[in-house]
Amino acid sequence: MKKSAKLSVLIGSLLASQVALANVENGTFESWSGSTPDDWSTIDTGISVSESTSIVRNGSSAAAITVNTGSQSSTDFRQSISVTSGETYDFSVWVYHTEGGMRARLYVDGYQGYSTAATTGQWQEISYSYTANSTTSIELGLRFYDVSGFDGSELVYVDDFEPNTDDNSDSGGGSDSGGGSDSGSCSTGNLSLTTDNYGYETSWSITDSSSSELYSGSNYSSSTTYSEDVCLEDGDYVFTINDTYGDGICCSYGSGSYNLIVDGSSVANGGSFNSAESTSFTVGSSSGGSPGGGSTDLSAYYDAAEGLTGYSLKTALYNIINGHTTQSYADIWTFYNASALDSYYENDGSILDIYSESPNGTDSYSYSSGSDQCGNYSGEGDCYNREHSFPRSWFGGAISPMNTDIHHIFATDGYVNSKRSSYPYGEVSSTTYTSSNGSKLGSGSSSLGYTGTVFEPIDEFKGDLARAYFYMATRYQNDIDGWDSNSTYADAVLDGSSDQVYEGWFLDMLKDWHNQDPVSQKELDRNEAAYSHQGNRNPFVDYPSFVAEIWGN
Repeated sequence: MKKSAKLSVLIGSLLASQVALANVENGTFESWSGSTPDDWSTIDTGISVSESTSIVRNGSSAAAITVNTGSQSSTDFRQSISVTSGETYDFSVWVYHTEGGMRARLYVDGYQGYSTAATTGQWQEISYSYTANSTTSIELGLRFYDVSGFDGSELVYVDDFEPNTDDNSDSGGGSDSGGGSDSGSCSTGNLSLTTDNYGYETSWSITDSSSSELYSGSNYSSSTTYSEDVCLEDGDYVFTINDTYGDGICCSYGSGSYNLIVDGSSVANGGSFNSAESTSFTVGSSSGGSPGGGSTDLSAYYDAAEGLTGYSLKTALYNIINGHTTQSYADIWTFYNASALDSYYENDGSILDIYSESPNGTDSYSYSSGSDQCGNYSGEGDCYNREHSFPRSWFGGAISPMNTDIHHIFATDGYVNSKRSSYPYGEVSSTTYTSSNGSKLGSGSSSLGYTGTVFEPIDEFKGDLARAYFYMATRYQNDIDGWDSNSTYADAVLDGSSDQVYEGWFLDMLKDWHNQDPVSQKELDRNEAAYSHQGNRNPFVDYPSFVAEIWGN
């Protein structure tokens, strides 16, 4: 049976499950008392809400939410709903951005996925599959986050929280169709598709082993990001993407890309092809899929941490990832040659340097793996080297296994690395040096809580570095409590404990960076490569929710 496939952002569903029913009251905003939508009990001081009858996705009304502050803690919009222990609920909401300076984030008993701020003038969906661990009431709603370009006030339209009992029809966008199992027992997945400058040339399909088409999409707008749900039973499939002009979707006329994720594992991705590209994949026990994007059975890998929270969870994770195989310092170059290459931005196979990579433009320079290793340097662009994101002076020098632990050592420009030195990461208020991609050195912002010299990477890599620091706090929890005395800058960041590990100002910043820059495909791929390299994983890349479960929101 063919049925309409929703456009959505699917976050977190790692196992197939039966979907339960819940009800978001006034989810389509048809009921108002003056300027207040009925049943929405939390409307924070940093936002104002009014009824919209002009920009509406479902029914006759939507909520027009004006965000007047960059202070995230003042932008919540929520209500309480009842859930039943053990049941799984598929929650979603549609948002419509007007300027592109604000992201909406779905809240389902905690902060979940973001909208795409740059997608303006059209509806987009955020969704999350939630399994209740008790029969209780949970909070559901949105929080708003300013991004680059926010001018102090921005209007976002919101409509169609689901599931709800409002009797209105679905009026999604685009042209796509979906099939698959109606039994409710299937593996959930998501196709993220960004079109090039000629979106109408792009189409795609998923077929099963009998060549029956289960899902497909076409008639897309240009330079637009789409996110489409699929649900597949165990079996063999083929994903095919087509371009009628014959030049793929990257990179002659725009930077298009696609990534199909099933049960958290990327099964097909790319963008550079000719007329068509097909990828075969398997869903089920033979696929070896994992949230880490590789062959690891994560449910087994993290089995000892099941059901734990707080510092007990952190200790369980320590026991899981402790005792990795220590590699040599020279082996880091070998890792870079295979697993630190740009397959995500220019997609040119050059070294992915987090201090020079320009995600939205052309890099000022590029490095060839192996041949451009440092070496001597006199300025930016001379060579790349091995950046200990957690400076080795903080843990006492060239000491194993920290000195070669690939989970915190990134390829970076040698000169910019020297500018960063062993200063803490932070948010800069007064800049003394800026690299070619906008990474900054300077004095810390007073709002940060630390005004000493800090180094601020660009937003694209802040989450990567935060998760590296959460890894270090966990992997070395039996040693790290004594590292604060190793240097002045270590003392500024470390609190001398083995549980919280970081000073309050630094921990709050890391959590912000982790939340604002979610795990990307490049991190999933790097984590899998690191596991092959040294035999342990970064738990906070595999399961980002571990951060809140240990250190709180």
